[in-house]
Amino acid sequence: MIDIAIIGAGPAGMSAAIYGKRAGLEVCVFEGELCGGQMIYTPEIENYPGTGKLSGAELALNMRAQMLDLGVTLKEERVTAVSYDGTYHLTASGGEYEARTLIIANGAKRRHLGVPGEEKYSGRGVSYCAVCDGSLYKGKTVVVVGGGNTACEDALYLANICEKVYLVHRREELRAEKHLANAVLNSEKVEKILCAKPVSVIGDKKVTAIELDINGEKRLVETDAVFVCIGLQPENGIYAHIAELDAAGYIVAGADCRTSSPGLFAAGDTRTTALRQVITAASDGAVAATNAHRYIKERS
Repeated sequence: MIDIAIIGAGPAGMSAAIYGKRAGLEVCVFEGELCGGQMIYTPEIENYPGTGKLSGAELALNMRAQMLDLGVTLKEERVTAVSYDGTYHLTASGGEYEARTLIIANGAKRRHLGVPGEEKYSGRGVSYCAVCDGSLYKGKTVVVVGGGNTACEDALYLANICEKVYLVHRREELRAEKHLANAVLNSEKVEKILCAKPVSVIGDKKVTAIELDINGEKRLVETDAVFVCIGLQPENGIYAHIAELDAAGYIVAGADCRTSSPGLFAAGDTRTTALRQVITAASDGAVAATNAHRYIKERS
């Protein structure tokens, strides 16, 4: 019997594993992809205290090594179903498992446009990370889709690299914080295209243009790349029967990471929270594991 089963090995999951193992519990982490989550796609992290500048991949490897050195069990398996009858039962690609408590730390995926050509040209002009891929388009023309903080930050970042940046947003005003929105509006290199919805991504062997619908009129914008920056999307459908989800699909959990089910916790980007950063995810993991430990002790 596992004391704490953890789904996801991003900063939240690995932090929870470290705290759980240090508390003397049997901890098992399930990760169907790479340890680190979205963090591994960040070329440089500058705001994680005590680390200076390092890449997200480096930080992920450090966390993974620390977790494994403590004796945490890592199952490179994808969890496909979970049920609860006083004990948590997990169905994974490698078998069936039982746990006294469960921490869901599966993060969130980058949201896609869902238009023709997007998937076809993914990696060939369609990108979801300007910092990761921006240098590939030095001196070229690019399109950023979105109007929030990430979209504006990426547009400004790309403006320092590219010849021309188009910022496409479906509303009349940008949703980003005022200082970011103002910086975009005042940038000579960024052209704003508002009230516009992407219709399709066009290309040959790589992206050559994006088709937009602007208040019912079609416009073709020639571009070398399309950067999609429209937010994150949780994948919590398999937990809907054991955890309350909000309208956007995030697991409802407060600062204590407790959910609507006993012994079930949600940590990191997967839960309702005002800030989704590596440091807040790691903090959630520590809180979730500590409360899972208390839950087990109370029932011993």
